[in-house]
Amino acid sequence: MTAENPGAPPPSLRVSGLAYAYPDGHQALFGVELTVPRGRRVALLGPNGAGKTTLVLHLNGILTPGAGSVAVAGLPVTKPNLAEVRRRVGIVFQDPDDQLFMPTVREDVAFGPAAAGLRGAELAARVREALERVGMAAYADRPPHHLSFGQRRRVAVATVLATRPEILVLDEPSSNLDPTARRELADLIRSLDVTVLMVTHDLPYALELCPRSVVLGDGVIAADGDTRELLSDPALMRAHRLELPFGFDPRSVTVPGA
Repeated sequence: MTAENPGAPPPSLRVSGLAYAYPDGHQALFGVELTVPRGRRVALLGPNGAGKTTLVLHLNGILTPGAGSVAVAGLPVTKPNLAEVRRRVGIVFQDPDDQLFMPTVREDVAFGPAAAGLRGAELAARVREALERVGMAAYADRPPHHLSFGQRRRVAVATVLATRPEILVLDEPSSNLDPTARRELADLIRSLDVTVLMVTHDLPYALELCPRSVVLGDGVIAADGDTRELLSDPALMRAHRLELPFGFDPRSVTVPGA
């Protein structure tokens, strides 16, 4: 890894020596090292049980490290900083219905910034900006449960963008989307000026959206590099139970914007 420029802003995410064991004694992480510079899109790959969810839950302080540390934009993820860390780390859940609970789309998107103290015209502007960003401004007064699954996912992204996060964490963003909704979400993700950490089993989506991928295996970073190269390594893929769709060759795919 190259040395950092002393005058540059801190990376969006720095995980140093992160280890964690659950109360039942199961050791999920064994000293994870991960740095994500600002504005990058990185896929977090690995089989079920590799520790991906455990790692993500440390990013906004839901879990506390047994050893090591996590910092978001230079701010340590510690108890005194949790409110600001949770504003900076926006997590979009796999199921948008876990995230949308207000009577209207507008109220759902307003919830986060309102909880942070925004009111009146400033809050209204923040909501409008977030909905416009995801192409859902026309649906502001609709009940979320009247929307399609893909529309609800975009609203879920808007609820996070409304807090102006440093990092957008996407948990299986392509799951249950039809091809059009999948493409629309990909276009949206590419357009965002934020750091993205995408947790996914959808390897073609990782290739399409994330130039860099990190493979988590048995609680450690097993590989970290160019997504196309990692997906083209049969031994690595087999070792970490990663499966490409039948006939999919990552070396033959043209990535948009590449």
